[in-house]
Amino acid sequence: MDPIIWVIDDDDSIRFVFDKALDVNSITHRLFEDGEKALEALKTEVPDVIISDIKMPGIDGLSLIQKVHAVDDTIPFIIITAHSDLTAAIESYEHGTFEYLPKPFDIEQAIAVVRRAAVHRFNQLKKKTQDPVKDQVIPMGDEAEIIGKSPAMQEVFKLIGRVSKADVPVLIQGEPGTGRELVALAMHNHSERKDKPFVSVNMSSMPQDMIEYELFGRESDAESRKNSAVQRAEGGTLFINEICQMPIDAQIRLLQILQNCSYLPVGSTKPVSCKLRIIASSSEDLERSVATNHFIADLLYRLNVIHINMPPLRDRNNDIPMLAKHFLTQAALENNQEPKKLTSEVLVFLCRQQWPGNVRQLKNLCKYLTIMVTGRDIQLSDLPADFLNSSRTQQSVVTSTSIAGNVKEPTSWQDQLRNWVDGRLRAGEQDILSEAGPEFERVMLEAALEFTGNHKQESAKLLGWGRNTLTRKIKELNLNR
Repeated sequence: MDPIIWVIDDDDSIRFVFDKALDVNSITHRLFEDGEKALEALKTEVPDVIISDIKMPGIDGLSLIQKVHAVDDTIPFIIITAHSDLTAAIESYEHGTFEYLPKPFDIEQAIAVVRRAAVHRFNQLKKKTQDPVKDQVIPMGDEAEIIGKSPAMQEVFKLIGRVSKADVPVLIQGEPGTGRELVALAMHNHSERKDKPFVSVNMSSMPQDMIEYELFGRESDAESRKNSAVQRAEGGTLFINEICQMPIDAQIRLLQILQNCSYLPVGSTKPVSCKLRIIASSSEDLERSVATNHFIADLLYRLNVIHINMPPLRDRNNDIPMLAKHFLTQAALENNQEPKKLTSEVLVFLCRQQWPGNVRQLKNLCKYLTIMVTGRDIQLSDLPADFLNSSRTQQSVVTSTSIAGNVKEPTSWQDQLRNWVDGRLRAGEQDILSEAGPEFERVMLEAALEFTGNHKQESAKLLGWGRNTLTRKIKELNLNR
């Protein structure tokens, strides 16, 4: 099998990297700078794999998938993009993407994906000659509030995109406040069950002796059976949060649903059929619960068909600026205010914290700041005292926080400058050197002039400038000297 690979990207550097990597691996390929040229070539040649950017001038990657698959729906697409979020990930999978690679990606990993895609294409062609079936496209649902560009969150997005169409149980594990229910809701909204109910029950907020009745209803109470969580979720999705706290008797009834698509209401010996998807979450290690006889092993195995691990916020703190901006905007809309802005110092400070309450804690902090801070820019002094005190107790200094650089305790002016740059980058600002350069020169000039008693020639000498250069800089920087 000698596959033909097409690379479609308006970025010259991306095409160059793939060109060299595919050459080294002796893989036949063609390069295109836009989708229109690729579609023109499709009239006379059919590739085995297409690698495409998602956002390009002219036709975008998702539209390109539709047009190519209208000609041959067995051609696998590998989507690469710098615009990596949940919507992009799910949209790409819903349009028939084989794999989704957020930039920056490892080129060796990308070549491995290309090889897998080529094998997939071969198998699809073989299968199509026997039983041609066209892939179903699932429409988009309401976007869930899941935000993040960190590698850990990209893995979560990819899993949601892949699993949403699969009607199998899912187990989501992670600390409280990491967004487990949002992931479950996103999978429901992008599944074939999206028009049916999404019912969420939390084992930690229910009295233990009422859980069975709430989930499965009572045989002797028709109203109870009708309003049970299982009945309300009929045809849709039942999300069981903190399943680690479910009593053993309730676990046995739930296991029956996963085994036989039926259950026994409390007090009944006659099974009631049901058709729904089970998604469960836990903040505790369920394997440990199995070892201590607090959880049924068979139930764990049946739930854990697909496993999603939600990263704590401290492990993806380079997402904090994006999350904070979103939550501040949301809180401002709720309170009919203009959105407030975190200063770079506050952003760096927040990115150093441990966040025991995870994303939920950050969201509540943003609500507090929106209501309590009178100015538009949020300073360190605006943070609540209990939060600051807790931060000091944690002594949490993160030494490697983002692809932009390291956040360090400011022991030198270089460290302070690095923290300032880090804060600006986290805030999504660009062209920061145009702001930093003049300010750096201003500080140097003012310090030298003050040191020499405003003696310009001596100041110029100390700074390593000529007198004319110093005079010009004073004018450019509007210094009153």
